[in-house]
Amino acid sequence: MRTAPIHSRGIRLFQQLLQLQQYGDSMNDDTSDRVNVTRRDITLFGISLIAGALACSPARAQSWPAKPVRLVVPFGAGSILDSMMRAMVNELGEALGQPFVIEARPGAGGSVGTASVARSPADGYTILVTGANHTISGAMYSNLPYHPITDFAPVASIASSGYALMVNSALPVNTVEEFIAYTREKKGLAYPSAGIGSNTHLAMALLVDMADLDMIHVPFKSTGDAITEVLSGRGHAMIGANVAIMPFLNDKRVRVLAVTTAERSRFMPEVPTIAESGLPGYEYDTWLALLAPAGTPRPIIDRINDAVGPILRNADVLERFTVLGIDPKPMTPEALGDVLKESSENMAKLVAMVGAKAN
Repeated sequence: MRTAPIHSRGIRLFQQLLQLQQYGDSMNDDTSDRVNVTRRDITLFGISLIAGALACSPARAQSWPAKPVRLVVPFGAGSILDSMMRAMVNELGEALGQPFVIEARPGAGGSVGTASVARSPADGYTILVTGANHTISGAMYSNLPYHPITDFAPVASIASSGYALMVNSALPVNTVEEFIAYTREKKGLAYPSAGIGSNTHLAMALLVDMADLDMIHVPFKSTGDAITEVLSGRGHAMIGANVAIMPFLNDKRVRVLAVTTAERSRFMPEVPTIAESGLPGYEYDTWLALLAPAGTPRPIIDRINDAVGPILRNADVLERFTVLGIDPKPMTPEALGDVLKESSENMAKLVAMVGAKAN
């Protein structure tokens, strides 16, 4: 269990001192005279202790970072989170004066690595690299060893990622409208995904629900496996992240029908949105961000956030992001906190709607 921050311990001490005051006041005059002397001495000592404890946080932040910082990615090497951080990790280290080291800790849909960060000291040396999967897990699993909102502090928003709908070219469809009509006629078509509760699952399940389709979900272990199913024709359609779909724009085995974002993607400008091409109101994208253990000093959070902003305007970093199909999206910690809360509410509704609860 993580030790409480120094200022929290100081506040508890002050509360205990107040209890001592109340105890002294309740005593008779002779005894209370003697207690008053002790009470004044201890109270002055307590105030000094609390002031010193509160002063430690800015001092600690000024000396941070004094050693390398771990960036925990709760998925395997090559994931969008891993690739995103590798695109900017050197610049982050240069901006803050210490190496930032990426550590992949996959397992249990991201909860293994995420739990390790929640248990880490709130000293700024362990940071979680995460995305919408963070709030999806909170909605899917009732026994997580952490709370996705209260056990973490928002640090810095990095980017957002859109998705795209891809179908096997054997399907006689060229638009979302045609896809919906064909799928209603040919009930039981299969859509593969990267696993139950993954973004690839939820984005497609949302489309199926909104369009009132009868399709079979076939979960796999990765987006690559799902793409292989569609390429082979065993799977009929899927929704995948931009970075996964873009390489197949000119592949004759498949056809990219639409993107999931509210507006057309700059990475695939010729591809319409799902909303404009047959399913009004449909929208799905994800956020990618840095979180820290709850209680991390605000000055440390601000230093990271302040460093991220200029990096997301760096031409080289933006070029790397373009390859990944993600858009930079800097914002304040407060704004990121609002995104987390909204995402938690939305994902809870979506998970309940598609019946993706794991336990």
